[in-house]
Amino acid sequence: MKWLIASDIHGSAYWCERLIEAYRRERAERLVLLGDILYHGPRNDLPRDYAPKKVAAMLNGLKRDIMCVRGNCDAEVDQVLLEFPIMADYALMSLGERLVFLTHGHEFNTESLPPIREGDILLHGHTHVPVCRDCGGIVYMNPGSVSIPKAGSECGYMTLEGTHFSWRTLSGAEFMVYDA
Repeated sequence: MKWLIASDIHGSAYWCERLIEAYRRERAERLVLLGDILYHGPRNDLPRDYAPKKVAAMLNGLKRDIMCVRGNCDAEVDQVLLEFPIMADYALMSLGERLVFLTHGHEFNTESLPPIREGDILLHGHTHVPVCRDCGGIVYMNPGSVSIPKAGSECGYMTLEGTHFSWRTLSGAEFMVYDA
């Protein structure tokens, strides 16, 4: 099964449309969203074509394909517009013998680790920077941001197919890989 993993859309209709194009191009079966779906937050500038209602409508069209966790900019009022659950603080996924802990990153992160074991994977967004690194025996991964990339990164996402993780720009250019 192929999953597309993304974070931090922040209400950008332009970048959400590019994400959905990538989802279809990748022929992924699931779209995993790591939070911050509709609101841009007070610390971020407005992203290109900021239109939260349009983003909600686009994503609702894929509601049966989406698994989502709550970001620090997501609220109960956002859940009213979205037809898929967004309020879970984390989700767990089995990857063979490894556990993948999916969260946004504002509560559980490399400074505040969730209850996972050495060899497991911590996967979160929030920082808007794509990452794959060892964090004391735990693999920390971040897909970066769909709409507001930081630290010189580009708008992007990750895919997971089998045990192969791939980081890509929204145009589809691969720039990092990890085999679990």
